[in-house]
Amino acid sequence: MYIIFLGAPGAGKGTQAAYVAQKLNLVHIASGDLLRQAIEQGTELGMQARSYMEKGVLVPDPISIPMVLERISAPECEPGVIFDGFPRNLQQAEALDKALAQQAKAIDKVVYIKVCEEELIKRLSGRWICRNCQMPYHTINSPPKVWGKCDKCGGELYQRPDDTAEAVKKRLEVYFAQTAPLIDYYSQAGKLLEIDGEGGVDEVGKRIVAALHGERICS
Repeated sequence: MYIIFLGAPGAGKGTQAAYVAQKLNLVHIASGDLLRQAIEQGTELGMQARSYMEKGVLVPDPISIPMVLERISAPECEPGVIFDGFPRNLQQAEALDKALAQQAKAIDKVVYIKVCEEELIKRLSGRWICRNCQMPYHTINSPPKVWGKCDKCGGELYQRPDDTAEAVKKRLEVYFAQTAPLIDYYSQAGKLLEIDGEGGVDEVGKRIVAALHGERICS
């Protein structure tokens, strides 16, 4: 079972992808996490990716594609994968299709979480992360009890370089220019499930599960 989650930055695809991966007992591969891990580990690909991520632009295909394809070759990915943040453009989609086809596999469904641009900017520019445990917070929707400190572990809260207001606008411009065409690509393939991403996390999650259930993918 191979399912892709599409959506602009801030659409909530990471949260929903993790939920569905757990429900279907599949590996959740978040390309952003793979890149950040590579940066923290100081790998060659990670160092190359760092400058792009800090500017809020997409990491080039020669960096991101090999990283993801290497990850899906791991034994635990054999039963299937939930892709989160990959592919981001047509070239990546074609590379993924080719890699899966070599194993007589293919993408089953693509969940597109749709959220208006105004809501995306509101969500992203207020997001803060715990430096220790990665617990997310939001200045409006879920602020910490003590500003600057994580409720869970007391760690320092920080805003990722790609979550600043300026970077957010750039990320959305890049998304709509380069990633949005994927919607047409997968729609023409008959694999797209468009989900209204506005509302609470649980509410959106129920819509996704209902849609997958309708496709006989999720019980």
